[in-house]
Amino acid sequence: MRLIIYTGKGGVGKTSTSAATAYRLAELGYKTILMSTDSAHSLGDSLDVKLGTTITHVRENLDALEIDIIHEMRTKWNDIQNYVSAFMLSQGMGDISAEEMAILPGMEMIAALFYVNQFEENGMYDVVVMDTAPTGETLRLLSFPDVTNWYLDKGFSVLKRLMKIAKLTVGKLMDMPLPSDEVLDSVEDIKDNMGRVKEILEDPKRTTVRLVMNPEKMVIRETMRAYTYLSLYNKNVEAIVVNRVLPPEAGESDFLKDKYKEQEENMELIHNAFDPMEIKTCMMMRTELRGEEKLREMASMIYGEDDPMRIYSDASPMSFHTDDRYHYLQMRMPFVDSSEVELFRIDPITLMVHVGSQKRNLQLPDVLAHAEISGAEFKDNKLIIRFKRESQ
Repeated sequence: MRLIIYTGKGGVGKTSTSAATAYRLAELGYKTILMSTDSAHSLGDSLDVKLGTTITHVRENLDALEIDIIHEMRTKWNDIQNYVSAFMLSQGMGDISAEEMAILPGMEMIAALFYVNQFEENGMYDVVVMDTAPTGETLRLLSFPDVTNWYLDKGFSVLKRLMKIAKLTVGKLMDMPLPSDEVLDSVEDIKDNMGRVKEILEDPKRTTVRLVMNPEKMVIRETMRAYTYLSLYNKNVEAIVVNRVLPPEAGESDFLKDKYKEQEENMELIHNAFDPMEIKTCMMMRTELRGEEKLREMASMIYGEDDPMRIYSDASPMSFHTDDRYHYLQMRMPFVDSSEVELFRIDPITLMVHVGSQKRNLQLPDVLAHAEISGAEFKDNKLIIRFKRESQ
């Protein structure tokens, strides 16, 4: 199964681009599902179809889904919701409903990632096209398997051992409900799902991210930051889609010539920043286009004769290699310098990398566990961390 994720600053045309891509893929014969993880859903508007809380068949080879987290809470995490409600009541607080549980941080991320795993396991689709929330929320979504696995690995096994004792002692002495086996099974299920989803998201031959932007300086800067942070989370950014590009004739218009000149300068900035990455452009369309007509024309402008299923680059942002003296961890780190990066060894198998507003707890492979860090450097937009080999 192929997973194509579209993200970018709010208002740049992610939903239209995602819908146009999914429409083209369906026309080419791929079994496609278009999924929105943005709580401010507009996917149905773009497709000109009313979408509900479950998968909707749009046309031949094309289904669509707008994730409704309240629906997901009611149908998939009833055990966890019931336990949290009982715990709240035991502490003198009010009951908690599915609607209130749905606002807890991360629940919509879990739902979206569970669907990715479900689609991979049942083999119903050739490709999932994911229309995401603006960049900040997307970073939370894509980092969620890392964060979830780290906390659950550290705490869940301890919790299970303590629970065996607590159910025999504390539960009899305290007016506080202990999580049932069903609740623990639900948490275990989340842990297992996150592990499988992490493998899918970090496979550069299956999952790729395409950044959507407009030719405006502020948007370009945010897109550069997004590329940096996505590389930190080991996600393969393979292409850029530049929306709302003025056509050449705009340069001949007295009204638009200054705007067109500014756009030319910004397009040069985009190429200087992102070349040799694949850069697609989509010119501004006639406003009367709607539904299938609009999506078909937009897909044609973006992809031309290209198959959107194509992987423009399958290079992983992160790699390991070894020579006679050192083990090396190499991470793609565009648009930053050494002063913006901090490294912390949390424990023998965990390295925290802090860049700008983002940080990642990186689980090191066994060969690097306990290995001493001997240095780090930047070279060709890559952070290279050296670890001493045991023989040294």
